[in-house]
Amino acid sequence: MKILIINGPNLNLLGVREPDIYGNQSFDSYLETLKKKYPDVEISYFQSNGEGALVDCIHEFGFSVDGIIINAAAYTHTSVAIADALSAITATVVEVHISNVFKREDFRHHSFISPVVQGVIGGFGLKSYELALNAIVKQ
Repeated sequence: MKILIINGPNLNLLGVREPDIYGNQSFDSYLETLKKKYPDVEISYFQSNGEGALVDCIHEFGFSVDGIIINAAAYTHTSVAIADALSAITATVVEVHISNVFKREDFRHHSFISPVVQGVIGGFGLKSYELALNAIVKQ
């Protein structure tokens, strides 16, 4: 099984960015732990701060992987382009958030992505990615 994890803007700063919200662990460190825990799943990773690069990645891999776990970060609340790209592909997609966006600012309560994905998981820190991975693997 092939799973692609896509992270959006500023998530390259995990481990140093607002640790009270996002924790102290880098995503690269977490990804290695996840790969060791799921050796039978081919997990690949892409991160970009640019909306177009995220859309290009979805187009490139959305027909060849079994599942995509996406944390579009701030683009969750603004990007019709990412939502349209996700609508066009055949891979199962789960939207992930590290924090509980409903405990945060009002503008974070709306997602353009949620209506076009299989499910949404958030609020469990980096563990949200593993919960999404389990959802796709067991589907």
